[in-house]
Amino acid sequence: MTPNIHRIAVNTGGGDAPGLNAVIRAVVRSAEQRGWEILGIKDGYDGLFEENGIVRLDRSVVRGITHLGGTIIGTTNRGDPLRWSVDNEDGSATFIDRSQEVIDTLATHEIDALIAIGGDGSLSIAQALFEKGLNVVGVPKTIDNDLAATNLTFGFLTAVETATDALDKLHSTAEAHERVMVVELMGRNAGWIALSAGVAATADVILIPEIPYDLRRVCDKIEERYAEGRNFAIVVVAEGAFPVGGKPLFQRQGGGPEHLGGIGVRIATEIAEVTGQETRQLVLGHLQRGGGPNAQDRLLALRFGAAAVDLVAEGQFGCMVALDPPNVFAVPLAEAIAEIKRVPIESDILKAARALGTCMGD
Repeated sequence: MTPNIHRIAVNTGGGDAPGLNAVIRAVVRSAEQRGWEILGIKDGYDGLFEENGIVRLDRSVVRGITHLGGTIIGTTNRGDPLRWSVDNEDGSATFIDRSQEVIDTLATHEIDALIAIGGDGSLSIAQALFEKGLNVVGVPKTIDNDLAATNLTFGFLTAVETATDALDKLHSTAEAHERVMVVELMGRNAGWIALSAGVAATADVILIPEIPYDLRRVCDKIEERYAEGRNFAIVVVAEGAFPVGGKPLFQRQGGGPEHLGGIGVRIATEIAEVTGQETRQLVLGHLQRGGGPNAQDRLLALRFGAAAVDLVAEGQFGCMVALDPPNVFAVPLAEAIAEIKRVPIESDILKAARALGTCMGD
């Protein structure tokens, strides 16, 4: 049955990605075409619990934002209403479930449906809220491109371009100083960014979570280059990469939670010790998230936003928009969050990397 929709809300959760504003614009413009009112929830779900945390969105607000990075309604990767952190007097934290408050607050504002834009964590929250009775449609957002239910996620191609450009620039300085340059890129569970940018930028070594690496193999490749008179090397490593028999490396900043990172420093130190070559390391980090989306990511984001509004109009709640070229279609949220899309060991891009002489660490 076609639902009776008058007002919808949209939020963005998790890390930002180039293309978020394009999705928001498409949602607003498409919804207005149907005569709906659109509200934006600030900073994920946080805005539901804060004064002035819900804002009106219309064509004047979203005018000229398609090419902009970030998100005009803000985002956070800490505001999980299913596990909301409450500080205790002794400095410890207690976690409570505020999901019913989310549903009640949306009902108070007479919001008929929510379009939730986010990665696997945000979409898991959306699925839980759907199971509690909320009308919700998901839009996938992860620059890691690691959601199995969609062929591509917006922001990924822009991140690859950013990483490739950085690697291109490092070639000249590495060669000038005859150094080994180790570059750590994003890629928690899947090495799509590192592999794509590494191959495009002709890196000598690419290390990804899907292939545990052998340091000796890595150093052999570097020593081989120096023996041939190629007195520099570019090593690309995904943040989730780990050695054979080891595990991903985590670090903590201040009193915050642990997060992936530090593998670039470790590998650079070990390469210098084994090969004796001068080695430098760089963590590209949030530069991969920053800036405006490229043309492909803008187009995909706009398509996803418009398709999400279509799903709301059709009453296909508990679903996520996904790309299966050339079409955008609906996939159940439960299915969308069930599997991480990792780089297949027999994939064409891996075969191409090996054919080009790239060391994959194995």
